[in-house]
Amino acid sequence: MVKNRIRAVAVIVAATALTAAGIAGATPKDSPPVGPLPSGPTSTIVTQKGQLVAFALPHRTAGRVWRVARKFDPKVVQQMTEGDVGSTVTLVFKATGKGTTTVVFGLTRGETAKAYESRRFTVRVR
Repeated sequence: MVKNRIRAVAVIVAATALTAAGIAGATPKDSPPVGPLPSGPTSTIVTQKGQLVAFALPHRTAGRVWRVARKFDPKVVQQMTEGDVGSTVTLVFKATGKGTTTVVFGLTRGETAKAYESRRFTVRVR
């Protein structure tokens, strides 16, 4: 329990530092969409409007990168920044309005369509 709290606090601190530093990552507009996704872990996050939500995804080797794989509702969350934090790629979103949306990530080799892994996060903003 304490270990989970420490990890959660570390992610929040990293998210705040990334946002304050203004490190922003963008996906090129001409990138192909991520194709079919393999099954992967899912999580649900409940937060309040105005709060930051950080997704920490494990670094992978061989040129594989995490990409937002599906559209999400920008009235509920918006991506603020991303960066490398230790052994993770951390993407920070801001809860912009009440509602529920799912943020889906796919692991691809560079900007290609084939996904090797996936992660799904359902975000509920109160």
